[in-house]
Amino acid sequence: MAEARPDDTPPETLDLGDSHAEPPRHPVAPFSPLALPPLPGYYTARALDRAFKANLARVTLGISPAGLASSYVEWLSHLVLSPGKQLELQEKAMRKWLRLAVHTGQLASKGPTAPCIEPLSQDHRFDDPAWGQWPYTLIYQGFLLNQQFWHNATTDIDGLSPHTERVVSFIARQMLDRWSPSNLPWINPEITRTTLEQGGMNLVRGWQNAVEDAERRFSTRPPVGAEDFRVGENLAITPGKVVYRNHLIELIQYTPTTKTVKAEPVLFVPAWIMKYYILDLSSDNSLVRYLVDQGHTVFMISWRNPTSADRDLSMEDYRRLGPMAALDVIGAIVPERRVHAVGYCLGGTLMSIAAAAMARDGDERLASLTTLATQVDFTEAGELMLFISDSEVAYLENMMWDQGYLAGDQMAGAFQLLRSNDLIWSRVVHDYLLGERQPMSDLMAWNADLTRMPYRMHSEYLRRLFLGNELAAGRYTVGGRPVAISDIRVPIFAVGTRKDHVAPWHSVYKIHLLGDASEVTFLLTSGGHNAGIISEPGHPHRTFQCRTHLDDTPYIDPDTWQQIVPRQTGSWWPAWQAWLVERSSGEVAPPAMGAEAFPPLMDAPGCYVLQP
Repeated sequence: MAEARPDDTPPETLDLGDSHAEPPRHPVAPFSPLALPPLPGYYTARALDRAFKANLARVTLGISPAGLASSYVEWLSHLVLSPGKQLELQEKAMRKWLRLAVHTGQLASKGPTAPCIEPLSQDHRFDDPAWGQWPYTLIYQGFLLNQQFWHNATTDIDGLSPHTERVVSFIARQMLDRWSPSNLPWINPEITRTTLEQGGMNLVRGWQNAVEDAERRFSTRPPVGAEDFRVGENLAITPGKVVYRNHLIELIQYTPTTKTVKAEPVLFVPAWIMKYYILDLSSDNSLVRYLVDQGHTVFMISWRNPTSADRDLSMEDYRRLGPMAALDVIGAIVPERRVHAVGYCLGGTLMSIAAAAMARDGDERLASLTTLATQVDFTEAGELMLFISDSEVAYLENMMWDQGYLAGDQMAGAFQLLRSNDLIWSRVVHDYLLGERQPMSDLMAWNADLTRMPYRMHSEYLRRLFLGNELAAGRYTVGGRPVAISDIRVPIFAVGTRKDHVAPWHSVYKIHLLGDASEVTFLLTSGGHNAGIISEPGHPHRTFQCRTHLDDTPYIDPDTWQQIVPRQTGSWWPAWQAWLVERSSGEVAPPAMGAEAFPPLMDAPGCYVLQP
């Protein structure tokens, strides 16, 4: 059962119950009578190293200079030892300059003509028609040819490790994107035209925007427009009650809107890297409200935003005080009912660990498991792996050790780099050079509501799951014994998104190889890591593919799956909701809000979600 809840005790003083001493990073050496104690000053030297690297990490945005240097040296040494690759690059460079010279001659003799190189489909920096005019067409064509050359120079080098290739290629792309002609006001025709038309007032407004944004960042205020979106007023407004609280979570039970409900309740386990209300945004795009209106009893975990005092919270604490405590409370409110568990992103990874441990231990409280943009195998974790190596993790640990957590803006910076053209440079151009503010949306306001990650938990997450891939390998331990995803026997519904840079859908698809459930339904939807999940009915331009794999049918690789599964138009929510209904045991009267042991504490959205 869930731990006792003293209602008159403030959340800040609730006891975790267990000791949280930091485990040693390396195995303890066996005892030897000849072993010598460390020399005087040993620990002082180590503390000095950590303090130095922690402060340096703040300057370098958490990116290890040693890691970058080693990647650069490895790339350069392999390139130097590849004379054939060097000759190939020289030939490519000559061909590219020749193409540009021919294009220049055609422009001089015939006027505007077809470009000699087209931008990638996702590159919209040169969409303005003025880029097709002299001399701008030569400028951006030369830039794209140069960008293509450096892609060739940093990839397909004999002997270079795939990780180093991705790192060097990524860094080269970032440097080129920084100096893209679209970012330079004296070269970008859209900026020069706007400046002439408005007499430079666009630059005045842009300067004001830059100053305002800097002031808000330094004073830790939300970005412009976010104040129009307030949690509990026009965000996270689905009615409900907080029925349980411990040191790490508040459990919200939502008020039913139908006369009868499906017998099995739904439990959402969001990631603690985000505030839970991504799943309960505005009234017209809330997944929670959609399920409640379809007759489901819905529970939601709202995570505490940790501080330095929570530095020693572990992954096991998040499992024990998170989904396991929530299941105990739900069992008291709706006794003898199994639960449809739903995990989002990191919350899905945690819920998968919990489900595997429950299956190992004979705990049959789950009716199904749904994962949204969730990885359980991290061998193909996409461009996020660029920031995760032994060097980077050790460097990041020093920064977290010093402050007790990884700050939200430090995480946000890494995610923005993955899509720097869309999230950084396009904003510089529109907000500061064109002087045009992008309207704030509920999703953007949520994205600016940052959270923190405890030092110990995040270190374990990076080392055990990303670097060690222990969960997929069957080495991840819960209660001193390993767990395996293959032990999960309940039906699994996994959702991936096509443009996900955080949990690439090919990685999410690996649940087919790890799971041993009687059925695994995989759904691939349009959109990215967040926008693809928030895909309410009526949302324009949404499509999805869905297929159920039974345990007695052959495996289909992801690319073949994408080719043969029909694409459907519209939101994926109704398809998933119908899947839940098929696995329901019928209709019952709505349960009471809370239970005798867990009476409601306050109205939703609770207080944890409001923590800065």
